[in-house]
Amino acid sequence: MQAHRYFIIYKPVNMVSQFVSTHEVNLLHQLDFTFPEGTHAIGRLDQNSEGLLLLTTNKKITKLLFQGPVPHTRTYLVQVKNKVTEEIVKKLAAGIEISATNGLVFKTTPCLVNMLDEPIGLSKVDKPLHPNVQSSWLEICLTEGRFHQVRKMVAAVNHKCIRLIRTSIEQIEIGTMQPGDVIEFEEEKFFRLLHLHAK
Repeated sequence: MQAHRYFIIYKPVNMVSQFVSTHEVNLLHQLDFTFPEGTHAIGRLDQNSEGLLLLTTNKKITKLLFQGPVPHTRTYLVQVKNKVTEEIVKKLAAGIEISATNGLVFKTTPCLVNMLDEPIGLSKVDKPLHPNVQSSWLEICLTEGRFHQVRKMVAAVNHKCIRLIRTSIEQIEIGTMQPGDVIEFEEEKFFRLLHLHAK
């Protein structure tokens, strides 16, 4: 039986986390890499978000990672419009109410939130902010991943998300990767860095 394969990519902005779609969108197969048949994304990043995305041919990984007994940490760099205060950081970290499906409200689990200086080494964006527009950078570490959760969290404290980059899942990090980059991992290392146990 052919061994499973494991990849990490830096998903660019304006690309969906899929290989096929009925819509006219940019897809993962357009990356400059030949993925084996059966490769799929583990989890999702929305079209306007960028950064770390895990891919594999192993269908069991999604369940192991997102439905296991121990929640896994995801870390995001978030650029928001206007200046963020310490009070806002505390509100986000303590857990905040956001909209959920069917008109319900969901309170996020307490998480780690830090204010940052503008990160260095980030890829350039197509439409940079006007010099007069103020913005702030946050690092948010979550152990849950509701639909558009980070965007909804910052919106709940009256800040618009300008840029959203997933930088790590557990101990797998994008490091110096740039949009479109692909790295293949050995199974043992992939499982170890994600703190997964094969079943």
